[in-house]
Parts: sequence; structure tokens; C-alpha cells
Amino acid sequence: MSLKYAVLAALLEGEASGYELSKVFDISLANFWPATPQQLYRELERLAADGLIEARVVRQERRPDKRMFTLTEAGRADLGAFAAAPPRRPTAVRDELLIKIQAMDGVGVDPATARAQIEERMSWARGKLDRYLRVRERLLAGRTEEEFLREADRIGPYLTLMAGIGFEEENLRWCERVLVHLRRRTAVG
Repeated sequence: MSLKYAVLAALLEGEASGYELSKVFDISLANFWPATPQQLYRELERLAADGLIEARVVRQERRPDKRMFTLTEAGRADLGAFAAAPPRRPTAVRDELLIKIQAMDGVGVDPATARAQIEERMSWARGKLDRYLRVRERLLAGRTEEEFLREADRIGPYLTLMAGIGFEEENLRWCERVLVHLRRRTAVG
């Protein structure tokens, strides 16, 4: 899959500027498809050139003009074909920290260094989880999850948010287990 479909899916929410899309990615898509603002802007240009999105210029006083992007019918059809097709294959986890942890005791890394890396990961995971939970509360807007899933016009963003929440919760559980084992080994050694 490419960034193309993540951008098209984000535009299902309606017209947005590149800046607004970068915020959408940071809040609701980064848990499964991260992108830098530079990548987004390049992709927006490609999608516009391909006729999958339209861009219009909004004049602003005392600020640079901004471009607003919307999904075209061709973009909606392309996204629909993508969404209906079976996934290619599950993705594999590619995580630098996991390589470091796998190698740590084979190359003499101080357990304190490994603990610090795990604690940093926990800090990141807590921050992302807190952000995802705030987004969840905003989406639910006082409704129960069951009410939202039954009544909302679109539930896809919520379902993918649930995946992000679960991922960060599991990240935290794994980190806690790793810290327990590292402390035990340090206490024995």
C-alpha cells in the first residue's frame, strides 16, 4: 500500500488543507501509517495531477494563500476499489528497539542502557495512548462505544483508532515485562 490511499481515506472526512491533513495524520492515522508533512505535500501534488483530488486556492489576508483539497469521484472510485480488494499480506513489525534488545546481552550492553531505552519507549507509548484516548472521547462525544458504533455515519476511523489504542497498550505491557526481567537479571548478576 502507498501513502496515496491513506491520503484519499483522510479526505473522506471532507475538504482539508495540507496543514490540516498533516494534523489528521498525526492524530488519527499515525498509529498505522505515519507520514511527514513533506511526504504529504508531495503526495497531494501527485494525486491532484492524477485527477484523484482537486485543489482550490483560498486567498488569505496577511498570510500566504492556502490550497484546499477534496476527493474527486475518480479518487473515491480508486479508494473504493482499493478498500474492496483483499490485503496483499500482513505487515511485519520493523522496530529498531527490538533489534537492540535482541542484541544487548550478546554484545555486552549495560542493562541500565537497555532499561533507559525501554523507559523511553514507555514514555512515547503513554503519550500516544493519551492522545488516542482524547481522540476517542472526542469521537464518542458522550455516547457509549456501542451507541457510536451503531449510530455514527462512519465508523472506520474509530475502528482504526481502536487498533492504535490496543497497539500502545500492548507496547506498555511488553515494556513493563521487559523491565521486570532486566531488573531481575541485574539483581542476580
